[in-house]
Amino acid sequence: ARATNGAADQRHHIAHLQVVHPDDVGRFAALGVTANMQALWACLEEQMIELTLPFLGEERSAWQYPFGDLHRNGTPLAMGSDWPVSTPDPLAAIHVAVTRTAYGEEGPAGGEPFLPHQALDLETAFAAYTSGSARVCHRDDAGVLEPGAVADLVVLDRDPFAGPKYEIGATRVSSTWVAGERVS
Repeated sequence: ARATNGAADQRHHIAHLQVVHPDDVGRFAALGVTANMQALWACLEEQMIELTLPFLGEERSAWQYPFGDLHRNGTPLAMGSDWPVSTPDPLAAIHVAVTRTAYGEEGPAGGEPFLPHQALDLETAFAAYTSGSARVCHRDDAGVLEPGAVADLVVLDRDPFAGPKYEIGATRVSSTWVAGERVS
């Protein structure tokens, strides 16, 4: 098929990455594969502490959710929710991607960050949730703010770049716009 049709714009991605062997981290970028992850789980919450860590053991537990290593190796990142088994709120998950701590309805859960060397900077985390996810779906016209792009966007109640990183999860959507029209 490739001989007849030529190379296609294949945007391979592996979703639900949790445990990635260190030898495989560099292979993503080398092969042009996007790492598609659900950042919300990359924190020390009850399920991680009581079920996951004991099951995986010390060595494999340290290989979980290696956002930072993948990004530093040039791997394209895409992120999304794990809805319906978790919140669809991307801001709660971006909070975890940046701080490696949970953010609940009562605010920051506090506690020790989970593998803090794997945290992303805020700009990279936002890009993974916007342009990174759009790219995987062959939507180069979405997920970015630029002329000619689809005007599907949200307005936030604060600038998450202006405050402390441990308050990212408190950010809320003020309005939602689809195709340039306000829908909420």
